[in-house]
Amino acid sequence: MLSHIAISGGRVAVSLTALQLGQGTLEVGILIAVFALLPMLFSIQAGRLIDDIGPWQPMRASIICVVIGTSLPVVWQSLTGLIVAATFVGVGHMTLQIAVQRQMGLSNGEERLRNFSWLSLSMATSGLIGPLLAGVSIDYLGYRSVFALLAVAPLVGLIGLLSMRGYLKASHIKSAPVTQKQSVSDLFSSPSLRKVFIANMLLSAAWDTHTFVVPIFGVHVGLSPTTIGLILASFAAATIVIRLALPWMMHRIRPWQLINFALVVTGLNFLLYPFFEQVWILVSLSFLLGLGLGSTQSSILALLQQHAPSGRAGEAFGLRMALVNGCQVALPLAFGALGTFMGVMPLFWLTAVGLGAVRWFTDDAEKHEKNSTQDTEPPTPPKDRT
Repeated sequence: MLSHIAISGGRVAVSLTALQLGQGTLEVGILIAVFALLPMLFSIQAGRLIDDIGPWQPMRASIICVVIGTSLPVVWQSLTGLIVAATFVGVGHMTLQIAVQRQMGLSNGEERLRNFSWLSLSMATSGLIGPLLAGVSIDYLGYRSVFALLAVAPLVGLIGLLSMRGYLKASHIKSAPVTQKQSVSDLFSSPSLRKVFIANMLLSAAWDTHTFVVPIFGVHVGLSPTTIGLILASFAAATIVIRLALPWMMHRIRPWQLINFALVVTGLNFLLYPFFEQVWILVSLSFLLGLGLGSTQSSILALLQQHAPSGRAGEAFGLRMALVNGCQVALPLAFGALGTFMGVMPLFWLTAVGLGAVRWFTDDAEKHEKNSTQDTEPPTPPKDRT
């Protein structure tokens, strides 16, 4: 959570600082892409490294990278300095997140689902705190001080990490070693994993599409920046609300049920979005979208841990991270180009079609999950007729 505050607030701080330095929208777009570019390329290798040597050393190195990245613009206010800072923060946060997900996956059953639910809630909370902290700090403290303030969060996280050194080292001893290196393509050979990766990629794409397209759509229909911010804030608030309820929901709803329901709700939402200009309707649709997209992360992480080959959970989480970051790099570029020729509305509908196709593709996964659950339930004991 503390590391995520740095990257969520850092994206806002870096963008506004670049504009203040006189850079254009192209440079700002490049800066935002830099946060995800190297994580997209190296997250699989990071997952393999964590599987091999355990979480302690990668977590320590990664959080130090985040501290360096957030501190650098305090003394180096230039486009090059911001690019280097974004690189450090992006790579550090990526490695730390993979290690944390792998560590939480070592638990079993309901405890694992509960751990991933609380992790999702912490990420949603920091995703709201980071941008708000960055914006307020720039207004009242300035463009240099905001980075010093953002560096405090990962620095506190580093102190907490040092106190867990013994536990993190001991936990790797319990992990099953990988006897033979295999290609990452082997992870796609499992139908169960393949469906999880595809569903996660489209849900992540829907999340990024909403963040990217809504401001453009808002300007197109004449909404003010404050109103656009309110629409996006309702989405962030919804992710927190749904993740507060997730520990209770996971006892009653199977992971694939939740994922497929989110695919349907999100697809319908994107179909309806362009037909309305009333602010209260757009806020409501954004909130509903946040409920759907915010409900799936813990289920996806639990399914990856469940179906990953022994000793390769970190690699599976790394592949997931690579796909997510690939969407964050490619979608703004692709949709920006398409929007120039097609307009904004078809972008919503293209996303809806993709979500519907994935819902059809994953239908048998939910049926298989239901059958597996029924097979593992203990038989009902016979009645005592004495």
